[in-house]
Amino acid sequence: MQTNPHLAQVIFLLLSGYSHRKGYHMKNIIAATLFFLLSSNAFACYDESLSDKTNFDNCLVEAEQGDAFAQFSLGVMYGNGMGVTQDYKEADKWYRKAAEQGNAEAQFNLGVMHEDGQGVAQDYKEALKWWRKAAEQGERKAQFNLGVMYYDGTGVAQDYKEAMKWWRKAAEQGYAGAQSSLGGMYQRGEGVTQDYKEAMKWWRKAAEQGIAIAQSNLGVMYDNGQGVAQDYKSAHMWYNIAAANGNSDAVKNRDNVAKKMTSSQIEKAQDMAREWMKKHQ
Repeated sequence: MQTNPHLAQVIFLLLSGYSHRKGYHMKNIIAATLFFLLSSNAFACYDESLSDKTNFDNCLVEAEQGDAFAQFSLGVMYGNGMGVTQDYKEADKWYRKAAEQGNAEAQFNLGVMHEDGQGVAQDYKEALKWWRKAAEQGERKAQFNLGVMYYDGTGVAQDYKEAMKWWRKAAEQGYAGAQSSLGGMYQRGEGVTQDYKEAMKWWRKAAEQGIAIAQSNLGVMYDNGQGVAQDYKSAHMWYNIAAANGNSDAVKNRDNVAKKMTSSQIEKAQDMAREWMKKHQ
């Protein structure tokens, strides 16, 4: 099955390091899941001193009594094979029980399973339905994914204004992928009046959170003098930072802008990049 690379594929509620156009799958999140289970006071059926199997049994008792968070927790355990054999259908079953009680994290995860076809038939409209429910409760990953669905026209008619609406909600909650996406919308003038300064604003927020494409885009804006005075040193700095974070376009752009600069300007730009990266480690 094909997974939309735009979508936040985080299966657990506290994994917030999603980068635009990348996703996390269940197998990648066990460590983060365990961290949350061990640190959350809300996870009443889990005791870090006990085995996964004992914790699973304890959560099962509470889940069968109707506790929504325990039901959500069983979904996580089945999805990751914690104390039980991994079983996406069972994960879906318990997420659904919690989601129907209004648990936003379960609603988000259920949407992911429908989008990805894990434990259920792939169904974009069902994914959209559950993400909308979670998004309306303020779940920022769900808000981001709704924006992607509206932008791409997946499971719903393409609507850039709706994409902007949901990305803005997530961006205002600090979700870096949404901040990067908003910057692109303002830069291209999609669903909103083109505004380079607003593009710069949102890309800067995303760049501060380590999003390489936003860092590279800031370099382009400084390079071309869009939304800001043309500044090759700042362009070189942002390209350098983005390149260090794995953005291949930034490597090419950095080398090109260097041809327009003196050696002292390049040295200064490199110092600026090192200082920024040191500060943001």
